[in-house]
Amino acid sequence: MPTPTEQEFARVLAQVLQVDSVPADGHFFEDLGADSMLMARFCARVRKHPDLPSVSMKEVYEHPTIRGLATALAPAPAAAVAPAPAPVPAPIPIPEPANGAPPAGALRYALVGLLQLLAFLAYSGVVAVVASTGFDWISDGHDLVSEYLRAVVFGGLTLLGIIVTPIVAKWVLIGRWTPREIPVWSLAYVRFWVVKTLVRVNPLVLLFGGSPIHVLYLRALGARIGRGVTILAKQVPVATDLLTIGDHTVVRRESALPGYRAHAGHIQIGPVTIGRDVLVGEATVLDIDTSIGDGAQLGLRSTLQRGQAVPAGEHWHGNPARRTDVDYRVVPPATCGTRRRVVYSLWQVLTVCLVTLPLGIGGIAMLLLAWPEIGALLDAGPLAFTDPSFYLHAAEVSAVLSLGSVLVGLLLATTLPRVLNLAIDPDRVYPLYGFHYALHRGITRLTNRKALTGLFGDSSYIVHYLQWIGYDLSEVEQTGSNFGTNVTHESPYHVTVGTGTMVADGLTVANADYSATSFRVSRATIGPRSFLGNGIIYPPQSRMGENCLLATKVQLPVEGPVRNDVGLLGSPAFEIPRSVERDGTFDHYKGEQELPGRLAAKNGYNLRTIALVLLVRWASYLGFTLLGLAAADLHHSLGAGSVFAAELGAVLFTIGFGVFVERANLRFGRLRPQFCSIYEPYFWWHERYWKLLWNPALFNGTPMKGLMWRLVGVRVGRRLFDDGADIPERTLVTIGDDCTLNAATWLQAHSQEDGAFKSDTITLGNGVTVGLAAWTHYGVVLGDGAVLAADSFLMKGEEIPAGEHWGGNPAQELPEVPAALPAATPRPLPAAALPPPRTEPILQASSGRASARPLTPTPR
Repeated sequence: MPTPTEQEFARVLAQVLQVDSVPADGHFFEDLGADSMLMARFCARVRKHPDLPSVSMKEVYEHPTIRGLATALAPAPAAAVAPAPAPVPAPIPIPEPANGAPPAGALRYALVGLLQLLAFLAYSGVVAVVASTGFDWISDGHDLVSEYLRAVVFGGLTLLGIIVTPIVAKWVLIGRWTPREIPVWSLAYVRFWVVKTLVRVNPLVLLFGGSPIHVLYLRALGARIGRGVTILAKQVPVATDLLTIGDHTVVRRESALPGYRAHAGHIQIGPVTIGRDVLVGEATVLDIDTSIGDGAQLGLRSTLQRGQAVPAGEHWHGNPARRTDVDYRVVPPATCGTRRRVVYSLWQVLTVCLVTLPLGIGGIAMLLLAWPEIGALLDAGPLAFTDPSFYLHAAEVSAVLSLGSVLVGLLLATTLPRVLNLAIDPDRVYPLYGFHYALHRGITRLTNRKALTGLFGDSSYIVHYLQWIGYDLSEVEQTGSNFGTNVTHESPYHVTVGTGTMVADGLTVANADYSATSFRVSRATIGPRSFLGNGIIYPPQSRMGENCLLATKVQLPVEGPVRNDVGLLGSPAFEIPRSVERDGTFDHYKGEQELPGRLAAKNGYNLRTIALVLLVRWASYLGFTLLGLAAADLHHSLGAGSVFAAELGAVLFTIGFGVFVERANLRFGRLRPQFCSIYEPYFWWHERYWKLLWNPALFNGTPMKGLMWRLVGVRVGRRLFDDGADIPERTLVTIGDDCTLNAATWLQAHSQEDGAFKSDTITLGNGVTVGLAAWTHYGVVLGDGAVLAADSFLMKGEEIPAGEHWGGNPAQELPEVPAALPAATPRPLPAAALPPPRTEPILQASSGRASARPLTPTPR
C-alpha cells in the first residue's frame, strides 16, 4: 500500500510529466523517460508543498524511484535516531547587511555614475598627455638607434608608472583594508571602485603572471605573503591587506580569492587566510572569512563558502568543501632558491622593456613607413579627410592588420611552440623560474589564442586547428561541433581526445602540475564517445574512461576506479545517467544516410560565419584605424587633445558598433526557447550569434552596465549592480530591480548535450544576489531576495523560492543563521549544515539501476 508521501510524490510527478499516473517503482529516467529538466521542476513543485519533505536533484539521482525517494526522506523512528555527530566546519550563509539600508535612490545612483565617468575621463586625460609627450620625444630622435633607445626609456617609465599608480591610489584612497560593508552607489563605493579597477586592469599580471614579480606587486598592495609562494591565478585580489599566505604555498590557475563580495546592494570585505605549505587547486574559489591551515590542501574545482575553515594538514574538496582522503599534491619538489627567482624576474623585466614595449611603441612608425601615402596625406592637414584615397589606404591598413593578426597568430601558434617543446620532456620534474619554465610559459601563451579558437570553434575547422597546434585527436569523427570556442590548455602536445567525443565550451586541460618549487607536464587523456559540458577542468590524473557525460562545472575524480558509461555531476562528483530518452530524439540525424548531407550543409554555413566574423573584425579595425589616423593628423594642432578625443571616440565606437552588430544579427528581434538538433539550421545560426556577441566588461561595477545590457536586449530592472557577469543569450534573460551580480557570474540560458541543443528563459526577481563565479542554467527562476552562493551551479529548471539562500554544486538550500553573526569570524556549524556523507549511486550499464558504492572518499 503506497504511503501518503509516495502518493503525493506520484501525483506531483504525474503533473510534471503530463501523464495520468506513475508507478511507485518506475525509474525516473529509464522507465518514465524523464530528464534532469523535468525532475528539477518536480523538485521545485514538491518544495511548494509544506507537508512534503524537500527534495534536491542529488536525492533524485540517488533514489530514482518514487518509493526509493519517499523511503530515503522519511523521518527515522525516534528510537533509531543516532547521536549527534561532532561539529564539522561548514559554510555560513551570508547575513543580511547589518545596516539594513534601503536601496539607493535614482539621484545617488546617477551621482555615482557621474563620479565614475569623471574618474575615467581624468585617467584617460593623463594617458593622453603621457602618450602625446612620449610620441613627440621619441619622434625627435635623430636615427633608428636613438629612437629605439628613447622607446626603451619611455616604455620602461610608462610601465613603472602603470604599476605604481594602483599602489599609490590604494594607499591614498583606502589606506588599509579592514572588514567592513560598503553600500554600493555611495561615495565610499566610488573609492572602492577606483582602486579595484586600477588594480585589476594593471597589465603587470598579463606580462609577469606566475612570476615572483606578481608576488611583489601584491605585497606592495598590502598583502602578507611569505617566502617561496607561487601564485598562478590571473585574478588579482582587491582587499590585499586582508590576504595572508604562508611560506611555500601554491595557488593554481583560474582560482579566485578577491577578499570582497557583493551582496544585496553592499560590498562586503573580509579576510582570506592561507597557511604555509598549502596547495590551492585549479579553479577554486575562496569566499571572504575563510581560512586554510598549514599543510592543508583544497582540491580542484572546490569552494570555501563564507566562514569555512580547513584545519591544518587536512585535505578538502567540493562545493561547499568537505574533508576527503584524496591527495592533490602530485609533484615532488625541486631546488628553487632566491637567486633563481631574482634572475628570472630580471630576465622578464629586460625582455619586456627591451623587446615587447619598443616593438609596440614602434608600431605606428612602422605603419607609416609601410604606407608612405598615408604620411603624405596626413601632412596635408584636414584636407586629407576629404580625399577618397585616404579612406582607401585606411581600409588597406585595417585589412592588413585584421587579417594579418589572424595569419601571424596562426603561424606562431603552429610553429614556434613546437620548437620550444623539443626541450620539454613529459613527466619530468623541472624547477620553477628557469629555462624550462620560461619555455613552458611561452608554449602556453602562444598556443592559447582566443581569437583563433573563437574563429574556428563550433565548426568542423576547430578540429584541424587543434591538431595543427599539437592535440592528439585520434581518429576524428566529425560532428561539426566537436569543440566550442573556448578551449585552453597548459601544453597542447600532451592532450589526447578520443574518437567521437564532443566538448561544449569552456574546457581547460590542466595538464601541468605545480609545487612551490617545481612543475611537471603530463598527458591528459579524454576518453572516446564522451560529452564534456561547460566549465570543465581536466587534469592528467582524471579517472574518466569511455562513454562518459561530464556535467557543467563538475569536479573530476582523480583517484579510485576508472568510470565508464556513466555521467558525472557536482563537486564532489556523483554519478547520474549517461543519457536519457529525450537526449536521443535526434539520433536519426547521425545515421549514414542523414549525417553526410547535413554535415556538408553545416560546414558551408560555418564557412560563411567565419567570413562574416572576419568582415566584422575588419570593420572594427577600420574604425579604430580612422580614429588613430585622425588623432595623428590633429596632433600637431591639438597635441594631447587629439589623443584624448581618439580615446573617447574609441569607447563610443566600441559601444555603437558592438551593439549594432549584435542586434542586427538578431534582425533586431529576440531569441525564443529552442529544442533542436545541432544539424538544424537554427543551431548553426545560434553558433553565429555567439561569435558576434559584444562584451560590455568595460562598464563592470557602474550604472552604465545595466544600460549596456538593455541595449543588447536583456530585460533589466532598476539599479542593477553588475560586477562582471556574462550573459550568452541576452534576450532570454530577465533581471528585476536592485539585483546584485558578482564577478564571473554566468547566466547561461542554453545547453548542448550529445547533439541536442536546448535553450529557455532565466528569470531573476527583485533584490536577487548571484555570488562570485556562480552559474545558472536555462529554465531557472530566482525569487525576490533569493541568494545563490559563490561558485554554485543552479541546474536547469530549478526554482529558488523568494528569500531563500542556496549554494553548492549542484545548488540546494543552505541553513539559515542569525543576521547578527560577526562577519569576520569563521564559525563551525553542525554537521547537518552540509549534505550528509553518502555512498553515491552507480548506474550499472546492464540494469540501469542504482547500486551503492563510494565514488569519493567518505569524509572523516
